[in-house]
Order: sequence, then C-alpha cells, then structure tokens
Amino acid sequence: MSHLQVGQAFPHESAALHVSGEARYIDDLPEPKGILYAAVGMSSQAHAGLKRVDLTRVREAAGVIAVMTAADIPGENHLGGALKDEPVFAVDKVEYLGQSIFAVAATSVEAARRAVLLAEIDYEGLPHNLDIRAAVAAQQFVLPTKTLERGAVKPAIEQAEYQLAGRFQLGGQEQFYLEGQIALALPQEDGQFLIHSSTQHPHHVQEVVATVLNRRQKDIVVECRRMGGGFGGKESQPSFFACVAGLLAQQTGQAVKYRVDRDDDILLTGKRHCFDICYRVGFDAQGLIQGIELDYAARCGISADLSGPVNDRSMFHADNAYFLENVAIVSYRCKTNSQSNTAFRGFGGPQGMMGIEYVIDEIARYLQRDALEVRQANFYGKAGVRDLTQYGMQVEDNIIPELVDELVERSQYRARRAAIRRFNQSHQWVKKGIALTPVKFGISFTATFLNQAGALIHIYNDGTVQLNHGGTEMGQGLFTKVAQVVAEELQIPMELIRCTASSTEKVPNASATAASSGSDLNGMAAQAAARTLKQRLLDFLAAHYQLPVSEIEFKVGRIMVGKKAELSFAELAHLAWFNRVSLSATGFYKTPKIHYDPLTMSGRPFYYFAYGAAVSEVEVDTLTGEYRVQQVDILHDVGESLNPALDLGQIEGGFVQGMGWLTTEELWWDQQGRLRTHAPSTYKIPVASDVPERFNIHLVDKKPNREATIYRSKAVGEPPLMLAMSVFFALKEAVESVGNYQHSSGLRAPATPEAVLMAIEALRAKVKS
Repeated sequence: MSHLQVGQAFPHESAALHVSGEARYIDDLPEPKGILYAAVGMSSQAHAGLKRVDLTRVREAAGVIAVMTAADIPGENHLGGALKDEPVFAVDKVEYLGQSIFAVAATSVEAARRAVLLAEIDYEGLPHNLDIRAAVAAQQFVLPTKTLERGAVKPAIEQAEYQLAGRFQLGGQEQFYLEGQIALALPQEDGQFLIHSSTQHPHHVQEVVATVLNRRQKDIVVECRRMGGGFGGKESQPSFFACVAGLLAQQTGQAVKYRVDRDDDILLTGKRHCFDICYRVGFDAQGLIQGIELDYAARCGISADLSGPVNDRSMFHADNAYFLENVAIVSYRCKTNSQSNTAFRGFGGPQGMMGIEYVIDEIARYLQRDALEVRQANFYGKAGVRDLTQYGMQVEDNIIPELVDELVERSQYRARRAAIRRFNQSHQWVKKGIALTPVKFGISFTATFLNQAGALIHIYNDGTVQLNHGGTEMGQGLFTKVAQVVAEELQIPMELIRCTASSTEKVPNASATAASSGSDLNGMAAQAAARTLKQRLLDFLAAHYQLPVSEIEFKVGRIMVGKKAELSFAELAHLAWFNRVSLSATGFYKTPKIHYDPLTMSGRPFYYFAYGAAVSEVEVDTLTGEYRVQQVDILHDVGESLNPALDLGQIEGGFVQGMGWLTTEELWWDQQGRLRTHAPSTYKIPVASDVPERFNIHLVDKKPNREATIYRSKAVGEPPLMLAMSVFFALKEAVESVGNYQHSSGLRAPATPEAVLMAIEALRAKVKS
C-alpha cells in the first residue's frame, strides 16, 4: 500500500478557517435566549482568614440573578485533584491573592464584573510565603519529598579530581494561550448538562463537574471543537471555570457563560513551576561527571494539582542526554501562597534538563573547555555501554552522538565559535556567544494508566467519513494527522473525512491531550477503528462477489475486486449499506512495554525517546543588557514524520516559546503576594521581532522510530521547547566573555535584559577585585 496521505505536508484542517476568522471557538457559539454571564469574587489577600463575607450589595446589584458561595454547592467543594486539597470557593480562609471566594451570574458581562467588586470582606491576615527555600526550611510541602539515587554518590564526588557546588534559580512561565479560559454550561432535560469547555482534558472536566454538581458522569457531556492554544494550562485548570458555569446554570436553570479577561485569567490560574536548583558535582579533567547531587525545589502553590507528576518528570529528565553513573536527586514539592502551578509544555522536563545543562556549562567554564566537548564526553553510549538511566530504563535508541555531529557540521559551529572569540577580543561593548545543547525527551504519560485512547469512525453511504477520537485540537494539528492516518488506511482522499468535536459523549474516559502523546495514542486508536471497518468491507466484498479476500485490493480512490469489479469508495459504501453491513466502528489503543513503580521511581515509564539539538548565536549590548538572537540551527528527530509541515511548525513554535521562558517571560510578585505581571503590558511573551534573524530547521532524515508507533513517527509537541536552552547558554557565554571567560556569571533564568546587565556588572566587579 503506497503512503499517499501519511507523510505528506497537508495544511492544518482548520487553517483556512483560522486565517479567515471563520473558525468557531466557544465565545463564537450562538448564545441561547436568556443566557447569563458569570464573574468571580477574588481574594485581595495572599493568606488570610475570612472573618466576614457580606454579599448583600452583590445580590442587590443591577442585573445580578444569582450568587454562589461554597455553602451553596450541592456536591463536593473541590477541584478534582487526587488530594482534594483545593476548593472551588474558599470557605474559612484564602491562600493566594486572586483565589475565588464566590461567583455571580448576571444579565451582562459588565454587570457581573461590577457586582463582584461590591462584596464586603473582612480578612484576618496570616503570614504568607512565596520563597521556595523558605518553604523547604519550614517543611511546607503539598506532597512528600522524593529522592532518586544510584551508585556511591558522595565517595564519587569526593574522590573526583575536581568538585563544584552552586545554585541556579529558574523562573516559571504563564501559558498565555491566545484564547482565554472559558466555559459555557447549557442545562438540558432531566438534570443533564452540555458544557462547552476550552480544555485539553474533557473527561477530567466531566468528572469534576459531576462531583461538584452532585450528578453522575452520564449526566454531563463536555465538548471542545478547538482551543486557541493550551500549552498545559488547559489540562487540569479548566475544571474551575466549568464548575462555576455549571453551578450557576444548575442554580438558575439558564445557560451560563464564564469568560475571563486576561488579567483575571493570569491571576486565577497556575503556571510552569519555578525551580530553585542546588548541585554538587565531581568530575575529571575532560569534564566527565563522576558523581552528582541535584536538589530540585519547586514552587507548587497552594495545592498539589499536577505537581506530583511534573516534579517526577523533572527527576526523570535530570540526566537529559547524559549518563550519570553516580547520582542523587531530591525533589521538594513546596507549598507557597500562590496559584496552584500546573502543566506546561514539557511538564517538568525542561526544569530537570536546565539543571544538568547548567552544571555542564559550569564544569566547562571551570576547566576552560568548550562546553560542547564536555557535553559529548558525558553522552549516553550504545549497546550496553553507559546506556541505563537513573530510573533503570535502558536507552535503546540513542542517536544523540551522530545527531550532534551532523548539526556541528551543518551549522559550522566550530568555525563560528572561533570567529566569535576573535570578535569579542576586538569589541569592548558588544559581545557575542554561541552554544549547542542536546535534548533527549521521554514520550509517554509517566502514570501508566493514562496511556490509552479511543476512536469512533462512521462511514456514510455516500462514501464520506466522520472521525472522532479522544484527543483535542489546540492548534497543533492533531486532527489533521489523525485524519491522515484514517485516509491512509482506507485509501481515500483527505477531503472525504470530517473531524468532529472532542466529546465525552462519543469517546469515554479519554486521557488528556498532553505528554506529546496525542498522535501516538489517538492515531493508533483511529487506525484500529479504520482497520476494523476495512476488514469488514473486505469480508463483505469477498462474500458478495464470491472470491478470496486476497484478491481484493484497496487503491487510492478505487477498490479492485479481483477481475469482477472496480468500485469507488462511495460505491462500496453504498453497496455495503444496502446489504446491511455495519459502517461504524470503535478503536482502542494502549501503549505497550511501559511500566513504572512510583514508590521506587523505577521501571520503563517511557515508550521511547525523542532527540534533537540546537545551536544558538546571540549578540549582547553590555551597556544595556539588551540582546538579539542572530542565528539558530536546529536538527530534530521526529521519526518518520506524519506531516512534515506541521512538525516544522511545532519545532518553530516550541523553540520560540522555550526562548520566551528563558529570556523575557518573568513572573514577579510584590511583597503583599500580588502577581504584578498579569497582563501583556508587564508580562512579555516573544513577538515576531524576537524570532531569530536566521532560523534554520532540519528534520533528522531516514530515522524511523524503532518502536511500533503510528507509521514509525515520533512525538513533536514538547521536545522542541527544550532546544531553546541553547539561547540561554549562548547568552551566558556572551556575558562571561566580559571577564575573558575566567569566571561564572551566575546568570539566572529568565535572562531578561535586566538580569543580563546585572550579571555583567557583577562580573566586572569580580574582575576588578
């Protein structure tokens, strides 16, 4: 069977609708008569007891139809986390500035937002803390501390030729999806609800809403046709917005929409976890790590949310592409008076990788070696040599050494590095830097049970196909890729397939579209459904025309039934329908081979690894700290690409988003615990002018996935984000050229122009002393 659909650069299935403005998001759906609009009353204190909450003026405000507090919740007042440790509405205390206390439904958005400001609340102030290390010292955690250790770590460090110790502070990141959080709750008959939610995980929303409304899951249908971005921020967090809309809809019997503006969205929702990383490492003259201790402390906020698996993954990716023979990792999951941090593209992996990359860079600076040489010295090996991760999984498909070698040649890394050294010697105020960093990223949910997916396919008697699966479309092109799989299996053109909205009504119990597993899981489930239908059609044709199945062949747009008939797919569909053949099928898939013991933190949590590497070159104005990313060269592994156009788009977008995390996107809280960077005016995501001047991206050629994934492809959603580590370390090198590369700059992330300038000034002071 020729591959005419899979592997081709088909455009995104909604591309024309996106650019024309015709793509419908939840806020574009027609509003039913009598719809109400929700708003939430938020805490103005970071940590305080609620002495008095008087909502009299709120209830009396113009346009207000209903007011909801914790006391009015008919079910359970929690947002569905495993520990049930975060309420929908605060009861006797608030724990972060912006926490929800009550909600209103009103006849207009403006009326609702004005009404919540009329609440009279007396607080009893309590001590609040946002400092990660202070939380560690006070033993304030949302989850127990975890450790992962292999080998004789302390002796290995102490007996090594050289030792280093240090600390690295790594900021968080706001998801800043284009479409904000939104939910539309529509009461149906007999106590049922249809909820349109901008969510990566419709089943989770269904579960939580059912619990809060005191209903059963069968009574709640959650639907999402598309999101305007998610990036992890719509994995667990949309349940709050759906609960507010659902509660008010149930109380009033009317449709309720809860749409927040950007400020409230950022104040209410969790972000990427900030990390404070301490390390101690022993190494030899080549930079080969003999032993290493890594101490990861994460700001989790007031509840566990997804902090458990996020921090577990940071421990699993603390090696990145390096074999760590003697390693000890401790992970603190710190409770702080801030939003409950949650998933973000990479899901803890980027934080884990940045820790080891920082150590590698510090080793290189100490030894006065090219950091690339130190990285190469520590790479995983092959065929039973230096190929076992700290959690006991063998790295069977390591292509990093040859991938990096190819990128070094493609990018002319060594010649450019030498030219940059010469440039920096002759330029006093403008300095350049270059860095190459690798990525090895594990693909699968670390919670084994989540690695499952379902799909539903209907063939209509005119030969058109309707496809549904448990994945969600957030702009990444998942619907397009899965449609390509079905088109390939049935050998029909893409235009015959219609992808329908993700719905709990069609595919039950679906996992989140996350962990870069969307195509892996849903593509295989859809393939299974398509193959069931194809086999059913083959069996029908064999019986109908009285010939063996082996003589029937599906070709592009035509079915050859031996020498007896040649049918179009539409003719076959009509014939099968006329002869009472079922033209609907479900498919199911569960990832093989994986297993993981969360108690020992050992096993094979990942089906395979995705690899990549990037070279970044930057130019820094040492008088202002301002900089430009001049050139980026990327070589990335996607296996046998399902759609190279979409994959290149994911690599570009992931890299730029990662660059934003490590350079411009700074979360800043004041002394009262108020997040001040809560709008585009103060929180700086990358814009078009920040894209590298020369941006060269290539896919690894002829490297199909060794594992039996969908058409031997590899995941591409998250791994490219971590390629942006090269930008940070290029900036770090440029800064350290100010001291003739003799000292570490201690540069923190995000490396904002202010941070770069402060590091330069500190380095100049160090050189003078």
